[in-house]
Amino acid sequence: MAEVALETRPQKFSDPDWTVGGEPRALVALQALRTLWINTGSLCNITCRNCYIESSPENDRLAYITRAEVLAFLDEIAETGLPTEEIGFTGGEPFMNPDILAMLEDALTRGFRALVLTNAMQPMQRQRILSALLALREGHGSRLMMRVSLDHYSKARHEEERGVGTFDRTIDGIDWLARHGFAVALAGRTCWGENEAEEREGYAALIGERGWPIDAYDPAQLVLFPEMDERAEVPEITSACWGILHKSPHDVMCASSRMVVKRKGDVRPVVLPCTLLPYDPAFEMGATLAEAARANGGMFAGGAVKLCHPHCAKFCVLGGGSCSA
Repeated sequence: MAEVALETRPQKFSDPDWTVGGEPRALVALQALRTLWINTGSLCNITCRNCYIESSPENDRLAYITRAEVLAFLDEIAETGLPTEEIGFTGGEPFMNPDILAMLEDALTRGFRALVLTNAMQPMQRQRILSALLALREGHGSRLMMRVSLDHYSKARHEEERGVGTFDRTIDGIDWLARHGFAVALAGRTCWGENEAEEREGYAALIGERGWPIDAYDPAQLVLFPEMDERAEVPEITSACWGILHKSPHDVMCASSRMVVKRKGDVRPVVLPCTLLPYDPAFEMGATLAEAARANGGMFAGGAVKLCHPHCAKFCVLGGGSCSA
């Protein structure tokens, strides 16, 4: 009996240049580096059910980046005249990094806006941190923005994601920030089947009850992130999709931002296209912003990013998500 060869079906997102349907993959060129993201490390004080980068008290795959390492990128921005306006700090929980306050001071004194993504819980609420934050707010005002992760306006659903006891502690942190005049935004999720209007109304009720200076109907003050389940079936984005979807590649996060991470065991940090792909070495663009601008081959073409990951489709293009302000 003749041996029958089994057909091997190509996998989605497996070829950087072509989709499984044989169409050219979409790519996004950097229009201008408006936001530089700094991943402060993957360690976090809590473990969330669906953390975008699997942060936890045990996950140290991304090491604590240092003040000196961040300063090198700020120097490069100044020396090359890049039009960067904002330095974003994410994690993990940024307030667990020993250098976070110095890094914030460096970014702010150089005239950048600083955006911190935090859960506003115990790491931020240490007295030493609170005192230093007050000094930063006094010196730099609303150029320091604190975006707090509040996954849902209800305690039950927030804690379904983040664990028992997390809601009240986060509320305490937001209360403190609001009481002391910080610029505050919230980040929620859209995984509970509510439409956007319903979700914003729920947040608006909580915001009104607490007296926070946040407009729930302003997408910059309440960011609602689409979910990013890598197991979910999502279409690949082709070059023809921009016209079909009536979207522009200029609106995608990697058209205006890059992220710096330092992986455990590495000698120096590397530049990646965005905040959502911290571990995949295929998306490393180089060790400097200049190298990233020239990245070629594999997932890049002359510094442009090939949309060869499910997150590119689900979160950025179809979900319209962006981590930047």
